[in-house]
Amino acid sequence: MQPISVCIISKNEEKHIEECCKRLAPCGFEIVLADTGSTDRTLELAERYTDRIFHFDWCDDFAAAKNFAMEKASHDWILSLDCDEYLETLDQRALDRCMRAQPQAAGRILIRNRFSENGKISYEQARVSRFVNRQFFHFEGAVHEQLVPRMPSPDGAPAAKYVYDAPVTVLHVGYDGTEEEMSAKSRRNIALLERELDAHGPDPYIYYQLGQCCRKIHDYERARQYFDLGLAMDVDPALDYVQTMVESYGYTLLDLKREREALNLLGVYDVFSKRADFVFLMGLIYMNNGLFDQAILEFTKAATIEEFAVEGVNSYKAHYNIGVICECSGRTREARDAYRRCGGYPPALERLKLLS
Repeated sequence: MQPISVCIISKNEEKHIEECCKRLAPCGFEIVLADTGSTDRTLELAERYTDRIFHFDWCDDFAAAKNFAMEKASHDWILSLDCDEYLETLDQRALDRCMRAQPQAAGRILIRNRFSENGKISYEQARVSRFVNRQFFHFEGAVHEQLVPRMPSPDGAPAAKYVYDAPVTVLHVGYDGTEEEMSAKSRRNIALLERELDAHGPDPYIYYQLGQCCRKIHDYERARQYFDLGLAMDVDPALDYVQTMVESYGYTLLDLKREREALNLLGVYDVFSKRADFVFLMGLIYMNNGLFDQAILEFTKAATIEEFAVEGVNSYKAHYNIGVICECSGRTREARDAYRRCGGYPPALERLKLLS
């Protein structure tokens, strides 16, 4: 297999760095750490797994730090991870085939985000470009940085235009912090994003990230405004972040009790209903508008769609909402059937106990 360097940036990550490195160790990859000023045990723990540790003077620019780490790597093939991202699966043979077949393309790894929802652990997933040959890509963006093609590429070859799904899955545990920690992180990111917006002008991706940060601190009105600005621009509906922005916009309207306005998303139904998350959202919108028969149809459809981001929208969460509607309308037998289809989902098991 062609050699690979895993590039990581850190600051006071003693909580995560050892688990991150430990999971990478069996793969035999070079681990390159760019530290931005840790004062805890981060470096001590990292030294157990790598001697490729470098200091980077922090300048409020995540892309600059990640590009620095890439420059320090011994190999051209780079897997970029954060300290709070733990490798779950990696098919080395399949990855090597991708490297040889598409050397100028970006590999999108699958990131599973773990978060708490109503006191319970939930997961959502997204594919993000993180595996590339550094000859053809570098990072841009002070915060929520992205890999973009170099223009032009060093050897005069065409700039990379394609992406592929890399056979790599990581678990992101960065949302496991306290409410105060998550709020502080979101407010920091908002300040950096707004600074980038001031410097470079309107950008739908920046508006999307600002909206997501505002949602995390429950500033739903401000989130709506940013999503409005982003979706008003010329965006490609095929991009993952655009799909998520539309869905987040719908949830924001529901959070603001603007459920009638949320029905306007029917106008983009054909474009975005290929993913279960959007269809599930439409079910919630119908449900909040008292259109229960239409809601059941959407939840039923969501349960048949393979592609999803948030775990459960195409299975137990969809069936549970059908059960709630049926139970509230006195259709107890249908409610029981729907709850049974939820498997071991605790809220459904609780309803089944009460209905037995």
